[in-house]
Amino acid sequence: MSNMVTITDVVTQGKGITTLRFPFSGGSPGQFVMVWIPGIDEIPMSMSYQGDMAGITVKEVGEATAALSALRPGDLIGIRGPYGRGWDIPPGRVLCVGGGVGMAPLMAALDAIDDPSRVDVAIGARNIGEIIFEERARGRSDDVRVSTDDGTHGVKGTVVALASQMMREKSYDAVLGCGPEIMLRFLLQACKEAEVPCQVSLERLMKCGSGLCGSCVVDGLRVCADGPVFFDHEVKNMSEFGRCRRTASGGKDRV
Repeated sequence: MSNMVTITDVVTQGKGITTLRFPFSGGSPGQFVMVWIPGIDEIPMSMSYQGDMAGITVKEVGEATAALSALRPGDLIGIRGPYGRGWDIPPGRVLCVGGGVGMAPLMAALDAIDDPSRVDVAIGARNIGEIIFEERARGRSDDVRVSTDDGTHGVKGTVVALASQMMREKSYDAVLGCGPEIMLRFLLQACKEAEVPCQVSLERLMKCGSGLCGSCVVDGLRVCADGPVFFDHEVKNMSEFGRCRRTASGGKDRV
C-alpha cells in the first residue's frame, strides 16, 4: 500500500523535466520508489533527493509522467518503497556519468560522497535545455564537465566521449552511469577499454516493484529487486541490454 504524501515544492529543471519534493525518508542512493498518481497510474521513479525531504525528477514522456509534471504544491501522490539495489560506492576516486534525466539517481550518490575531491562528474544531453543538476553537481564535485550532442552547452559530442577523455586523464576506482540504455552500452565498452569497474542503473517496465510479477526480468534478473543498479560483469551477459526491452503486453521493442 502506498503512503500518501503532500508535494511541498515543484521545480522546473529543464524542457519537460520537473522535480517534485515531498516528506519521505529512507532508502539508499540509487534505489527507487513506486509513485501512484491517483486516477492515472503507478510508475517507478528513481530518487533524486533523499533524506527527510525526498524528491523525484520527472521527464514528461507519457500520460503518467505528464500528470506528475502538472502537479502543484499541496497535491497528493502515493509513495511505496524504496525498492531495489542501489549504488555500491567504493573508496577512492569515482566518476559519475549521467545522460539526460539519468543525472537524477546519480545526484543521490553525489550527496552521499562527502569529499568533493574524490568524485568527478560528466553530464550530457541532446541540448542545453535537457542538462539538469549542473550547479547542484558543482556543489558536490571539484571537476564537473558538460557535453551536448548539438554543442549548445559545454563541449560538442556525447557524454561517453567526454567520460572516455576523463578516464584517459585520471585514474578512477569506479564509474557510476545512468542514462539511455544505448549510452550505457557504449559507456560499459569505454570502461572495459580503460579497465575501470563500472555500475549502471537500468530502466525497465515495472508493475509491482518488489520482484513478484516478473515484468522487468532480463535474462533471469529482476531489475526491480536485483537492480536497478547492476555491475558490469552482470550486464555483459544480458542478451537484451542495449538492444530491446519488454512492452506492457510482453512483446519486445528495440532500444
